[in-house]
Amino acid sequence: MDTRNAYNIWSQQYDTNQNKTRDLEAVALRETLARKTFRRTLEIGCGTGKNTQWLQTVSSKVVAVDLSEEMLAKAKEKITASNVHFHQADITQAWTFAEGLFDLITFSLVLEHIEDLKPIIENVAKNLNLGGFLYIGELHPFKQYSGSKARFETPRGTQVVPCFNHHLSDFLTPALQHSLELETLNEYFDDEAKTGLPRIMALLLRKK
Repeated sequence: MDTRNAYNIWSQQYDTNQNKTRDLEAVALRETLARKTFRRTLEIGCGTGKNTQWLQTVSSKVVAVDLSEEMLAKAKEKITASNVHFHQADITQAWTFAEGLFDLITFSLVLEHIEDLKPIIENVAKNLNLGGFLYIGELHPFKQYSGSKARFETPRGTQVVPCFNHHLSDFLTPALQHSLELETLNEYFDDEAKTGLPRIMALLLRKK
């Protein structure tokens, strides 16, 4: 099952099923971007709007993008604010949804579904204002190494979304090549217990 179809099916239960990764990434985004405000934000992977609801309170305008039209439909049911504009798009294709430069670009649990991150980071650099921020919230590489992947249950059994393992260098090397410098790197653990593998990796980079 391809990523788009998987999330179209998952959309019917995405907000209601137990999902530690979804919930902890939402915490990571809010903590990482706390006390910042933005004029224009591009949210990649808005899904059902779990982060859009918060981003629209700290941004004058939010362009929210997702691959799945069914996930977007759920987001549109929740969010009717005039400063939020939704787009269905494949970010591995031309970024026709990105008109003008942004002060913040966010990726939430998206990049594990992209095999080659280099062209994505290049597009970020092209569409980010000087001094603008890039936020990346992803399943931690250590979790990926252990075999953890995005998955959900259906009457026909467990459905696993296509995923690709990425190392920290896969994010940072192309970022540095495009003048995106690391500001913070934080790791988030289940129940704040730092005894097991971290679940979420949150990166904040800035265009210099």
